[in-house]
Amino acid sequence: MRANVRQGWLAGVGLVALGAVAVAIVQAVLSDYLVTLICIVLIYVMLTVSLQVTNGLTGLFSLGHPAFMTIGAYVAAVLTYPAQRKSFMMPELPPWLATQQWDLLPALLVGAAAAMLSALIVGFCVLRLKGHYLAVATLGLIIIVRVVINNLDGYTRGGLGLSGVARLTDLWWVYAWTVLAVYVAWRIKHASLGRAMLAIRENEMAARCMGIDVFRTRLLAFVLGAFFAGIAGGLMVHLVTVITPGSYGIALAFNLVVMVVIGGTGSITGGILAAVAISLLGEALKPFEETVELYGLSQVLIALGLILILRLRPQGLFGSAEPVFLPHLRATPQVSSSS
Repeated sequence: MRANVRQGWLAGVGLVALGAVAVAIVQAVLSDYLVTLICIVLIYVMLTVSLQVTNGLTGLFSLGHPAFMTIGAYVAAVLTYPAQRKSFMMPELPPWLATQQWDLLPALLVGAAAAMLSALIVGFCVLRLKGHYLAVATLGLIIIVRVVINNLDGYTRGGLGLSGVARLTDLWWVYAWTVLAVYVAWRIKHASLGRAMLAIRENEMAARCMGIDVFRTRLLAFVLGAFFAGIAGGLMVHLVTVITPGSYGIALAFNLVVMVVIGGTGSITGGILAAVAISLLGEALKPFEETVELYGLSQVLIALGLILILRLRPQGLFGSAEPVFLPHLRATPQVSSSS
């Protein structure tokens, strides 16, 4: 068993090192457009993997990731915004904040902490709801965050959005945070906490009888997903250098849920593959949409793909399982789901 664990760690380190080599090659060879596209794809991977923890493992139906992205993005953008322009762009900022310009890492962490705090407050209110009731409640959170930001124009410029954000995100930052998100999700899934989450998803009453604190476990998954959503929002705004209250909305929530369902509810590997495929499909179809003036065609195709998956293979690509390519996972029990 120890030998399998050691081999698994070596395999994981090898994959991370191979990815780092690929990042170095991509940075040196590909154009800025393709590097930016790869960054966006990896951010989608991070979002999908974190949503696998929130929705896939615990069985929640949360649509709140875009709201947490927006919170993390705005907080990080305000903290890193050039100090000489803050007083003009955001005149109601307190003096101690208007004169500061933070580096990317502390700004990301503060933005993620704000998203976590929001998730903690919201979670106490809505996580006793189930199914479509929870979906509607978290969908409402997206609208609430948008309205609040629109009305805080002295702090966020309201509906005008915040432009001129420094481009601080590069492929190394995105790769490092994506690897961390995948590692955390993988470790949780194959630990006792992950088995508790899966037990809650499969049979909540049985999980309670086994002594699992259902509400606390769900709240932990919800807050952890919000943390990585906040990080993703901070990385995205420092990649595209602009954000508006509607940058991350209902369409993004739909796409993320589709990625989780197609990849397999609870499957980390499936979520990664689905995130890469769907995000690249959307980008590849943009020139065709512009040529034939059928805007939104990618969303229609994604929706049709979701319907086909639900009809032909409702468990997704991998169900709740993972491809067994790391030796130490062979000793880890999996919980499968037919839904």
